Amino acid sequence: MDISGVDIPHADQVLIGGALRPATGDSHTVVAPATAEPVAEVRHSSVADAIAAVDAADSAREVWGRTPLAERIATTARWFELVDARAAELDVVWAVEAGMPLRHGRALHRFGTTAAWRSALDGAEAVLCERRARSDLGEVLLCREPVGVVVAILPYNGPLVTIASKVVPALLAGCPVVIKAAPESQLTMALVADCALRAGFPAGVVDIVCGTAEVGKALTRDPRVDLVSLTGGHTAAQDVLAATHGRYARTQLELGGKSPAVILDDAPLDRALRALIPGATNGAGQVCALLSRILVSERRHDEVVERLRAGWDRLAIGDPLDPKTHIGPLINEAALRRTEDFVAKAAAEGAQLVTGGTRPAHLDAGWFHEPTLFTGVAEDSDLVQREVFGPVTAVQVYRDLDDAIRLANATAFGLSGAVFTADTALGIEVAHRIRSGAVAVNSFGPAMNAPFGGVGASGWGRESGPEGILGFTELKQILVGA
Repeated sequence: MDISGVDIPHADQVLIGGALRPATGDSHTVVAPATAEPVAEVRHSSVADAIAAVDAADSAREVWGRTPLAERIATTARWFELVDARAAELDVVWAVEAGMPLRHGRALHRFGTTAAWRSALDGAEAVLCERRARSDLGEVLLCREPVGVVVAILPYNGPLVTIASKVVPALLAGCPVVIKAAPESQLTMALVADCALRAGFPAGVVDIVCGTAEVGKALTRDPRVDLVSLTGGHTAAQDVLAATHGRYARTQLELGGKSPAVILDDAPLDRALRALIPGATNGAGQVCALLSRILVSERRHDEVVERLRAGWDRLAIGDPLDPKTHIGPLINEAALRRTEDFVAKAAAEGAQLVTGGTRPAHLDAGWFHEPTLFTGVAEDSDLVQREVFGPVTAVQVYRDLDDAIRLANATAFGLSGAVFTADTALGIEVAHRIRSGAVAVNSFGPAMNAPFGGVGASGWGRESGPEGILGFTELKQILVGA
């Protein structure tokens, strides 16, 4: 299958037990979000494929868990090298089937996928090495052992970076992994599966299926699955918790956010906007750690909003295959309608539209929405309290520093955030007071070579970085009597 000049092998196949086999689910039309036109016909994975994938992973748990760490590192590194060699092709395919612009894909690969993958490879030995203690009863050996079979549920808005942040650490810990990718990622995952096959993992160590929520439910309910790592929404998280709690299976949940960007009065705006504009608009708003709320003082409000408006208006929106495009389409029509509903409700509630708010005049096909900025947004409004997952940003006004921190913390979410200031020490102090899993000072993040995850409604658990490997292990004590 050829998509925009990229040859995609095995688009109708799944990787199970170290071999490719035909998917047995329903046929599916891949529709390009930029045109709303079909680009390919494929077949999804079925529940039977999901069960076969767990069969394979379960059979591989002893083999992979006992494989020397150096060999696990080497095989996982080969997978990265193969993926990295096809990064340009993967960016093109992702742009076609998910609408993510080439420049976004390139940046995410460099600063996200590569950083997360390499940091896990480089740090695995240090965090998994044997640790010793002593006791009056004798010598104590402390060992890190793999938790078992892992199911990794990936989103459409970053399949490669979530492989790097959750699948790679699990593999290095010694866990076989069943990857369940989003239906909108089938073509991208065909390339990824081809790379995994060529890397030479033992049979069953990496299994890849791609299908609907029913496939995911079949995986999470399987009693042989020891840990489920999900990046997704609250409905999917509730399904995971319902499926796993009865057998005490472990979970890691990354569930999105409503992340604040606090602009302090001393912040140089030129510097702040270089980070804030992409940090608030990347991926047409379809980024979990997006800075979707901008907090500014009463004194600087008008100045900041005018600079934001100018920045938003300079964003190029259009064909995701055009290297100059900043903003592509939303993933599907439902996402576009959801965004439009948020915009309409915000306007009806009295928020002031600064720029955007509708379909771009020059684009009459596809699921595009202008990058949109509101100010005068009420603290209890949906635009402040709920994740849009579309290109809509809210400006909130604070009275003083304590009020800024109160507003930053006044949602159920706690995934990411940012502080902009000329005083780095003050920025770090404010970052400590923001209830979030990650906060950037004069930048936007998170850094994917370090542990990342949320608090509150943004989920629990940490992935990425060497420490992210530990979440896929059990700590065992072995007492050797004197």
